[in-house]
Amino acid sequence: MNMTANIARRTALKQMGAALAVGAIASSAQSAEQRPANQPFGYCLNTGTIRGQKLGIVKEVEIAAKTGYKAIEPWIGSIRSYQKQGGSLKDLRKKISDLGLSVPSAIGFASWISDDDTKRAKGLEDFTRDMDLVRRIGGTGIAAAPAGAGRTPIKDLSAIAKRYRAVLDLGDKTGVAPLLEIWGPSNTLSRIGQALFVAAESGHPKASVLLDVYHIYKGGSDFSGLKFLGPDAMSVFHVNDYPADPPRETINDSHRVFPGDGAAPLKQIFTTLKKGGFHGWLSLELFNREYYKRPADKVAKEGLTKLRAAVQKALA
Repeated sequence: MNMTANIARRTALKQMGAALAVGAIASSAQSAEQRPANQPFGYCLNTGTIRGQKLGIVKEVEIAAKTGYKAIEPWIGSIRSYQKQGGSLKDLRKKISDLGLSVPSAIGFASWISDDDTKRAKGLEDFTRDMDLVRRIGGTGIAAAPAGAGRTPIKDLSAIAKRYRAVLDLGDKTGVAPLLEIWGPSNTLSRIGQALFVAAESGHPKASVLLDVYHIYKGGSDFSGLKFLGPDAMSVFHVNDYPADPPRETINDSHRVFPGDGAAPLKQIFTTLKKGGFHGWLSLELFNREYYKRPADKVAKEGLTKLRAAVQKALA
């Protein structure tokens, strides 16, 4: 094949890729627009909600579809375990697709944020590998949590923004977008304002945040801060509820409860998200030890029922 033909072929492939990307975005937007006015959000199951039952990712996917979710947010560890046991990622991707599920995010813990150069380099390697796993099962996003930050606070948010930019650049190469996640107990990245600063200062067009009802509360931010999120600032929002007791200082992940069963201002949260133009996924993420003692399908179903009811009540 001569040089002219090669150039023409490469140009055609680039144009085809761009067309597919635009088509995918348009399809996603159309899906959001077709939802009823009182149901502007999609519903996703974070597999941490039924992680304690230790069913494996295939069963988790089946339960998500069976109980009415349209997306699943798996944990990287579960994908790796499935693969180590001889599972085919191609088969898993087909199963997820055949069941009509999307994978808008996945949960990993690569140390991309570390102040230690060696640990951070290793974290970027881990992130690359994790993104590849997500891509191979049809996923489009992965959490970029402050894992590996260490006990000493990283106070330079501009430095964190540069590190987040590094994983965003990896996302451009892999096709899986890193979603900047806050952790309430973190002494480095725990507040809405910190996440918005880091995302904005990364200087990348695909920068976005991944927030969580429990983590916003635990980190001390006011939920009114959600009004500063535009429609492109977030694609996945973790939903849960928390009791009034124990207090913020001692509450932990295991105290999370079903939406509507706690003290979180869910009406304020959902109305603010809708007003801001959020039309992404509400992902149910719980780590309640009592729920882990129950049948996983019952937990998933009850969680979705209560999540839908909380949204409907808020937006009525």
